[in-house]
Amino acid sequence: MTTITTQDYSIYFNNNGYKALNKHLKKLKYSKVFILCDTNTNIDCVPFLLANIDTDITYDILEIDPGEESKNLDICLGLWETLSEYGADRKSVIINVGGGVVTDLGGFVASTFKRGIDFINVPTSLLAMVDASIGGKTGIDLGALKNQIGVISTPELIVVDTSFLGTLPQLEMRSGLAEMLKHGLIYDESYWNKLQDLSESTIDDLDALIYESIIIKKNIVEQDPTEQNLRKTLNYGHTLGHAIESYFMKNDTKKRLLHGEAIAIGIILANYLSVKYCGFSENKSNSIKAIIKAIYGHVEINETDYTPIIELLKYDKKNEHGNINFVLLEAIGKPKTDCIVENEAILEAFKFYDA
Repeated sequence: MTTITTQDYSIYFNNNGYKALNKHLKKLKYSKVFILCDTNTNIDCVPFLLANIDTDITYDILEIDPGEESKNLDICLGLWETLSEYGADRKSVIINVGGGVVTDLGGFVASTFKRGIDFINVPTSLLAMVDASIGGKTGIDLGALKNQIGVISTPELIVVDTSFLGTLPQLEMRSGLAEMLKHGLIYDESYWNKLQDLSESTIDDLDALIYESIIIKKNIVEQDPTEQNLRKTLNYGHTLGHAIESYFMKNDTKKRLLHGEAIAIGIILANYLSVKYCGFSENKSNSIKAIIKAIYGHVEINETDYTPIIELLKYDKKNEHGNINFVLLEAIGKPKTDCIVENEAILEAFKFYDA
């Protein structure tokens, strides 16, 4: 894999990433270097990162609890206070070592501390490598509502070390795969076809697929960095997916879903709506549903859950002028944004998922 250069920063892979990181830290001569991680990545990933950082670079480690529950304003407040206590100034840098929670949260903390300090992303989960750390979206949740508070602010550079994937539970790998499936469906049918059966894939195959997924997201973001039009397509499957994720997170009777598990459901629902509103192939919708369910299984969503999930749609960030806007598909690789969908059709989509 070679370096991917965007308009604002570069993405480096494996050993080249550490060389670029050391070069950047030496060049910028930061007053303070902070490493943000969670308790898992502090054990599994930070030691390897430190073994590849030049020994003359001093640092402080900031640790948070793992999981979406840490992506909130209270954690931000604690981190801002700690940065102040440790003498951080505008010439400091935060290196975010972790999954999407760490890169989202760390980027937001850095972007708002003293009106913005530098940050660097070292994503350690598949989801963070192909999605969360790319594109400059940072943010936190508002209660159970996903990513309601945030800013678009780009990192100085990104280091993608795919060896960190060896530390992930299989469920986390599966969660990240959902974003790659999304990239194929909205952008490139040939890429989607490559992802349908990974049982015989090697590590090199996975590296190549990750690289291709990052390229897809990079190409979309560069054409529309502030999400006025094309970048909205990256929310395919997320309108209902986020609502489902939030509902399961705040409901004590439900088992919490990982982000990718909820998005996988959202993709199936969006495909049903695509058939109804955009002329998407019914056969392909059925095929995609079968493929996704073979990977993720079936999640029990009762009819009594439908209405409260739909109620959560009003908080979706794509909404404009009181309308709930969906991203749907006319064909694989041909998404359509700002689609208005009736509640009755959403209820039908849930029944399609359940069938």
